[in-house]
Amino acid sequence: MFSKVLIANRGEIALRILRACKELGVQTVAVHSTADADAMHVRLADESVCIGPPSASQSYLNIPTIVSACEITGADAVHPGYGFLSENARFADILAAHGITFIGPTAEHIRLMGDKVQAKETAMALGIPVVPGSKGAITDAAEASRIAAEVGYPVLLKAAAGGGGRGMKVANGPDEVASALATAKAEAMAAFGDDSMYVEKYLANPRHIEVQVMGDGEGTAIHLGERDCSLQRRHQKVWEEAPSPALNEEERSRIGETVANAMANLGYRGAGTVEFLYENGEFYFIEMNTRLQVEHPVTEAVTGIDLVVEQLRVAAGSPLSVRQEDVVIRGHAIECRINAENPETFSPSPGRISYYHPPGGLGVRVDSAVYQGYRVPPHYDSLIGKLIVYGRTRVECMMRLRRALDEFVVDGIETTLPLFRDLVANADIANGAYDIRWLEKFLADTRSRDKLIA
Repeated sequence: MFSKVLIANRGEIALRILRACKELGVQTVAVHSTADADAMHVRLADESVCIGPPSASQSYLNIPTIVSACEITGADAVHPGYGFLSENARFADILAAHGITFIGPTAEHIRLMGDKVQAKETAMALGIPVVPGSKGAITDAAEASRIAAEVGYPVLLKAAAGGGGRGMKVANGPDEVASALATAKAEAMAAFGDDSMYVEKYLANPRHIEVQVMGDGEGTAIHLGERDCSLQRRHQKVWEEAPSPALNEEERSRIGETVANAMANLGYRGAGTVEFLYENGEFYFIEMNTRLQVEHPVTEAVTGIDLVVEQLRVAAGSPLSVRQEDVVIRGHAIECRINAENPETFSPSPGRISYYHPPGGLGVRVDSAVYQGYRVPPHYDSLIGKLIVYGRTRVECMMRLRRALDEFVVDGIETTLPLFRDLVANADIANGAYDIRWLEKFLADTRSRDKLIA
């Protein structure tokens, strides 16, 4: 095991990694911007290093400064968390050149899965089902139109280097292809510096299902069930649960085994998530995230396996601590992402938290790095915590979630807690009857209703 791990992240995920390291007896180094000098992970780490001003480009994305922090403190490994440099192959290469372990997959696999076109081609070669569409990047609107005619409208024009819904446009017919492609290319270039595009069939009402995998890099890989991440706003996940209320045991086993076998054949190392659209009993690969996911706690809740500890073990050269036959899915778990945002407009709400009371009790977990008196900075993602609730059944989990949301108090700033109180009381949510477009429609209907009342 490593002697000292530098945590190249901030907020709740930095604290989550720190806790796992401490449980393994591993010393920790927290890096932070000047805006995060009073952050909880900085307070609890064995050592801390300021790596720059508030701007992420000058701190959490500043590779030379982070490498210098490793050398100053003697850290022999770096855990990148999620976001920032977690899927940056160049960062992994630079760490390796300095004799520092990157706690994640190889740079080769990060590059492979980071490009949407290559990832799709790789998935097909590994036997993973994919959405019908272009086999590689398209060159122009004429080629896009030809492929669209083959797979059938509507189609999705999607950035090869995209993510988070940027560089994605729908064309409902031939007359929309050229304009949709031009807009998507412009967005992709602005967001990623790469306007390579591909075309795929647009599914009308799918669910977003993702499979958690873990590999040892030596040809062994397992899956830890699936998560349903269909409740999204602007392609950003809001609510995740495991197992999915939409799948039966045969479907769950089929897609899990398919993904585990594919990752074993790939020689994948560490934690990863293979994401699918699911409709009418069929799965369609959309992307793979070569890192820990925000929603990993729901998988931990239903399997009892600490994913961060497993990441650390594998990165240090140990085999997986569990075999596929040891993985048993028990009960149900739901995660709500609590953001510092206005619950109606979703505009950011940074500021000082004047009162903070997280819920507790059996089956309730809160992953958060905030505290009473903490000032939420305006410079980063608005996620301030995750409420994860577990129950023996989905009904019990929903009832426990309702109770936990009633207990959760964050004063001084606006949060999305009211949204989740509305969702947990909704009949569609209670029945698990939703897809990736459900939340956007719910929010639009709610705004229309409020305007009528006003």
